[in-house]
Amino acid sequence: MIKLMSLKQKKAENAEKKKSGVSAAHIRVQKDLDELDLPRTIQLSFPDPNNILDFHVTVSPDEGLYAGGRFKFSFKINTDYPHEPPKVLCTQKIYHPNIDLDGNICLNILREDWKPVLNLNAVLVGLQYLFLEPNADDPLNKEAAQALRANRQQFAQVVVQTMRGSSIGGTKFDRVVA
Repeated sequence: MIKLMSLKQKKAENAEKKKSGVSAAHIRVQKDLDELDLPRTIQLSFPDPNNILDFHVTVSPDEGLYAGGRFKFSFKINTDYPHEPPKVLCTQKIYHPNIDLDGNICLNILREDWKPVLNLNAVLVGLQYLFLEPNADDPLNKEAAQALRANRQQFAQVVVQTMRGSSIGGTKFDRVVA
């Protein structure tokens, strides 16, 4: 009898949560956002302040090969968060070994190394790190990775050109310099 009462109470609580529109993902994202301690090189914006599951991030590295750029990402978090990682996409066409021309990102914690104990802060730090130390050993843009491995100095020159909106190999890149 007690078990039946407990089940009824849980059902009522779940129904109340559904009515209020607050999912477990919303609660976790709000917690992650409340705990963020962002450096000045990372900024968040919410196109719809009532939807914290879809937002934009701008990473503005102040050192490394990509210093001076402003790189924009969209974050989409589904209701299975934190059991599934956020979907992160670069919204600009940039020249980077770990970001393909469609904006897909090769960051291990967004794929096989994701664990529910990770949070948005870990993803943001990972994104920032990609701009400080691009990883030619795990590329999505194989041409950029090959260029980085072959000649880092020449790769750096191409990065500067593409950040200014130049075309390389028939591909026009977005201007991302601030």
